[in-house]
Amino acid sequence: MKKEWLKRWNDRYRNEDYAFGKEPNIYFRKELDLLTPGKILLPAEGEGRNAVYAAKQGWEVTAFDISEEGRNKALKLAAQNNVRIGYHVGELPELDFEEESFDVIGLIYAHFPAEVKSEYHQLLNKLLKKDGIVILEAFGKNHLEYVLRNEKVGGPRDAENLFSVEELKKDFPDYDYRLLREEVIDLNEGNYHIGTGSVIRWTGNKK
Repeated sequence: MKKEWLKRWNDRYRNEDYAFGKEPNIYFRKELDLLTPGKILLPAEGEGRNAVYAAKQGWEVTAFDISEEGRNKALKLAAQNNVRIGYHVGELPELDFEEESFDVIGLIYAHFPAEVKSEYHQLLNKLLKKDGIVILEAFGKNHLEYVLRNEKVGGPRDAENLFSVEELKKDFPDYDYRLLREEVIDLNEGNYHIGTGSVIRWTGNKK
């Protein structure tokens, strides 16, 4: 993964403020609250807002990110909330997670670089147990017009790093799709997700 990508996130997470706030993503919270706690993996978890929420609900949480600064902020947030989370720093292929070991994978704005995105999705699919659940919210292809109009809403500025329904179906085959659609929503998450954007929301069960 490019050094510029790592520098970008370390620089963002180095600030005292939490880039996307301390509260969990609304869609993630809503979907997670419907489930019985088990083992959850949170890729590209950044400063830990979703990991901490899951831990507070009784989940055994594993998270990872490429940013050491993100990990530091996440562990600080966990301590503030009196919970424990497992947090790894590194790229997914190097982390050696056991296949079929997680009940849920939460992909919340986990925008991996375009050149590794499908590879990472397929690796993550292998880590999920049969009947396990993916909860995803991320910027869709239609988001490009929104971020070019209002940079405060955040998200990639190139189509290759945005998501499509078709690509998710290809990367995660053999799922029952409880919800999979792109929709326009209003975001209010910290300093970097502010305004109207187009996101894909997906909750699916692995067959």
